[in-house]
Amino acid sequence: MITFTDNAVKHLRNLLIARTPETGLGLRLTVQKGGCAGMEYALKLDTPLAEDHIFDQSGLNIIVDEASLLILDGSSIDYQDSLSESGFKVVNPNATRSCGCGSSFEPKLAN
Repeated sequence: MITFTDNAVKHLRNLLIARTPETGLGLRLTVQKGGCAGMEYALKLDTPLAEDHIFDQSGLNIIVDEASLLILDGSSIDYQDSLSESGFKVVNPNATRSCGCGSSFEPKLAN
């Protein structure tokens, strides 16, 4: 399962209202190779595919593909707005370490 914090719900709702009149859109969260720690998160507004996992919270959807879910299960998405950074942040219990800037991570190895 993947969840939003209340602050992330508020910002995602505002983003969806401001950017698109389409219904059914959600925040797609994927994991891909990259960054200095090996893996990085990618976030974008998207429409779910039949094979996606969809997590609904407060009427908003988090869309995750099967491969990414193996690494992201149990994560939460927060929204930070500070002088040093603004945007959605993934808090992933399956990351063993992250790079200094926090944009990439190393996942736990499966046993």
